[in-house]
Amino acid sequence: MQRPHREDFALKETNPRLGGGKVTGDKLTSTYDLVEQMQYLYVRVVKAKDLPGKDVTGSLDPYVEVRLGNYRGVTRHFEKKSNPEWNQVFAFSKERIQASVLEVTVKDKDVVKDDFVGRVLFDLNEIPKRVPPDSPLAPQWYRLEDRRNEKAKGELMLAVWMGTQADEAFPEAWHSDAASVSGSDGVSNIRSKVYLSPKLWYLRVNVIEAQDLIPSDKGRFPEVYVKAILGNQALRTRVSMSKSINPMWNEDLMFVAAEPFEDPLILSVEDRVAPNKDEVLGICGIPLQYVDRRLDHKPVGSRWYNLEKHVMVDGEKKKEVKFASKIHMRICLEGGYHVLDESTHYSSDLRPTAKVLWKSSIGILELGILNAHGLQPMKSKDGRATTDAYCVAKYGQKWVRTRTIIDSFAPKWNEQYTWEVYDPCTVVTVGVFDNGHLHSGDKSGRDSRIGKVRIRLSTLETDRVYTHSYPLLVLHNSGVKKMGEIHLAVRFTCSSLVNMMHMYSQPLLPKMHYIHPLTITQLDNLRHQATQIVSLRLSRAEPPLRKEVVEYMLDVSSHMWSMRRSKANFFRIMGVLSGVIAIGKWADQICHWKNPITTVLIHILFIILVLYPELILPTIFLYLFLIGVWYYRWRPRHPPHMDTRLSCADTAHPDELDEEFDTFPTSRPADIVRMRYDRLRSIAGRIQTVVGDLATQGERLQSLLSWRDPRATALFVLFCLVAAIVLYVTPFQVVALITGFYVLRHPRFRNKLPSVPLNFFRRLPARTDCML
Repeated sequence: MQRPHREDFALKETNPRLGGGKVTGDKLTSTYDLVEQMQYLYVRVVKAKDLPGKDVTGSLDPYVEVRLGNYRGVTRHFEKKSNPEWNQVFAFSKERIQASVLEVTVKDKDVVKDDFVGRVLFDLNEIPKRVPPDSPLAPQWYRLEDRRNEKAKGELMLAVWMGTQADEAFPEAWHSDAASVSGSDGVSNIRSKVYLSPKLWYLRVNVIEAQDLIPSDKGRFPEVYVKAILGNQALRTRVSMSKSINPMWNEDLMFVAAEPFEDPLILSVEDRVAPNKDEVLGICGIPLQYVDRRLDHKPVGSRWYNLEKHVMVDGEKKKEVKFASKIHMRICLEGGYHVLDESTHYSSDLRPTAKVLWKSSIGILELGILNAHGLQPMKSKDGRATTDAYCVAKYGQKWVRTRTIIDSFAPKWNEQYTWEVYDPCTVVTVGVFDNGHLHSGDKSGRDSRIGKVRIRLSTLETDRVYTHSYPLLVLHNSGVKKMGEIHLAVRFTCSSLVNMMHMYSQPLLPKMHYIHPLTITQLDNLRHQATQIVSLRLSRAEPPLRKEVVEYMLDVSSHMWSMRRSKANFFRIMGVLSGVIAIGKWADQICHWKNPITTVLIHILFIILVLYPELILPTIFLYLFLIGVWYYRWRPRHPPHMDTRLSCADTAHPDELDEEFDTFPTSRPADIVRMRYDRLRSIAGRIQTVVGDLATQGERLQSLLSWRDPRATALFVLFCLVAAIVLYVTPFQVVALITGFYVLRHPRFRNKLPSVPLNFFRRLPARTDCML
């Protein structure tokens, strides 16, 4: 496969005509100021009255047809009604208007052919223009005319005006480019929408003990554990160490719960009577609406809960009313944590669950989704390639979805959205998708991913409008592919500079994450549950934000093994260490007098710092200050974007990509799995060798004083005594000068063999000879 040029993957700065071009400095002054204005002809069909009957029975099944050139929109029809109310809005893009007359016709729905009732004609040159925040145009009654333009019976209430996408009617309008969409479900699936993630809580269940359990076999010691179920989440405690009818655990179980709380917490105490057989000793159901909510680390009160036991009577489960066993628990909803549903590396929200703990906002994020171009065909329709693209943007709890542009490789959305910002070190994610649900029958279709963009707010200058065209890059089995470009306008406005600067001194996560930290395993499991809940709730919205869209936006599979990603992370580490390595090489050149003038200057600086040690720290910080000021000239002028070279995406081997896209558990043939396993073993072997070498150096350091090698330890102890006496009687500055001159000595006085301390250290024993 021929790889595209690097320039194709680059970010491009643009200069669009935003908000009609009203620019004042960096800020724009119109209401929809981060997008290009799009002109639309709006037609609001409100209702009709006194319509004449058309059937033999004198009844009428009316509907309205709005026609403008080749574009035609139709309202729903009513059965046998002469005074119908529709209240529907139609929008026709001015770019596509090729007619000079707007025709609004009332028709009678019929089995064979729909009958003409009357019409109203409008000359497009006489239609008024409306610019928000002007009040909406009031609908008026128009007398229907027949085909000869003579007065007919019946009146139609309409409002017709020219406006932009900033109009309040725009989100609810039927658009002329959606004429090929069928069914009410299909129409709803193409509209723009704002969604809110459900409010998520961590539920902590501290299982303390149980009392008076009644096992069926009283002659054995019960092996009791507690299983807790919340929705599709199931956790269990370990088997109690006290094998009695009064077992103890004192163990925490953590769940994710979403408001409104639909599922109760179900706890069952079970006895393991055999390896694959468990007996239920009692069940307890707890509605979450009545659970205490905790905002800090202070423990909530514990409670005893009765355990109910059910028995089978004539094939029916009935509650057994007997002496009740009890379970002692401490249950609370944790409001002091932030429920992680995204990776912490690019999280868009870091606030705790409880709203009373939120700090005030520090600014506003405004995002203008302008257009895309060069999109790749995503599906085939009527024998030709097509793409029906829409965008999803996610920041904090608010998700936005633009309308779907039908059958276009260069869609124009020009929609603007706003979010409150509470932390500058957060990321907004914008994804582009192909709509696979345009028709009522498309139940099994999927919305295909076209690509996504992440923008970190802390990399943006405040009050500056960034207009860039971002490459949409997607990794496929065959390699990285550019699916097109998306054009965005972004502005981060700071409302309080002091509050924003103060945020840099605050912990990244709420304080409960540090006072009562959760384990890595718990966080991974809870994040998985949180993403499942969010995707389930949003997929039940209308129109739904589908599971594959939510999971792609939240990077659900980012924790899965990938050879490509492992290489990329290794090169990132090497990039971080490259500065240290460069300083080491420079110091080595100084010590070997590669540039005598520089070495002499370093000698002079070294003498000054030794004689005046109080200058050491000021010199270091002044040097860092000067480096920062020097680099300001080359500061990044553009937001960061997806980097194929950093991700090792453009150099990945096809087999590595095939492994990355493999399912879990694997679905590949046994010989391929064996080959990959052997490759992984060879990599792990090299890592094992490096880790072993690090352990060896550490054990040699320990053996200096462990008397594992009595002669080496005796030499080191004697050296320490002599060094202590010499350093005591000799001024420190003299010692530092002698040491410095020795390290910086001329190559003429150097030996190519390793130094005595290094020879001594390498001869120290390690525990490698004790390894099997």
